[in-house]
Amino acid sequence: MKTSANMKVFEALRWASSVFKSCGRDENAGEILLQHVLKMEKYQLLAHLRMELPEERQKEFRELVRKHAAGVPVQYLTGCEYFYGRKFFVNGHVLIPRPETEELVAGTLERIRKYFSGTSPLRAADAGTGSGAIAVTLALEMPALEVSASDISEEALKVAAKNAELHGAGIDFRQGDFLAPFFGEKAFDVIVSNPPYIPLGEKEKLPDVVKDHEPGIALFAGEDGLDAYRKIIGQLPMVINSRALAAFEIGDGQGDKVKDLIERAFPGAIVEIERDINRKERMVFAFLHGESS
Repeated sequence: MKTSANMKVFEALRWASSVFKSCGRDENAGEILLQHVLKMEKYQLLAHLRMELPEERQKEFRELVRKHAAGVPVQYLTGCEYFYGRKFFVNGHVLIPRPETEELVAGTLERIRKYFSGTSPLRAADAGTGSGAIAVTLALEMPALEVSASDISEEALKVAAKNAELHGAGIDFRQGDFLAPFFGEKAFDVIVSNPPYIPLGEKEKLPDVVKDHEPGIALFAGEDGLDAYRKIIGQLPMVINSRALAAFEIGDGQGDKVKDLIERAFPGAIVEIERDINRKERMVFAFLHGESS
């Protein structure tokens, strides 16, 4: 990469693309990193392809490219990711929000309107909130919803609270193990969770940007990947109203297993397994009514 003061934006992008291609990364990642360095939107960057880069910006860009080439996710380098059209802060203490989880939120909102038409107010809890993307989005997309959220990680809750403040979302954050912080305090109509669901044995199959950098506590859930579902489903009777919606993100192939866990605990449950845009099993929605077994 040229180091002279007259290096231009298009040259920096071309160099980064070649670096990322050589190590199997997304060749377009350089565009995101340079936008971050120059504090520009994409359209501004593309309108200034022949702009000369100051030496300090070149150094900063080279370092970010080096880190991503070594496996650090772009989102942790820029400190943000977009979810449901909104910018969210992220760091190594939280999972990076993903498009599949947007589908979980959309499906949850759709079913809230279906199952609770005319019912107000409603309370929702996001169990294991991480960055707070689910909780914040629910609160903003459905302002009448009273949203609470929990996480066992104090550092994750700091990120979630920062995101709630950024978007002006009023959320009751609690530290603890999924729904445990609400025992004896609140009853909910809606429970949403994107819990850890990857079996421990599959760790080495994951890309290095995931297994080496995203928090393991938010990724892995025992030998079969179902430990978190067992825990949350076991906690549900302590925190739900007589009629409630439970919504879970799942790993592909886990639908029937999670459905079975729910039906064992709630024999009258109406359970749906939904696939994401890539036709992979990704969501389980359960309408719960009456007493659990």
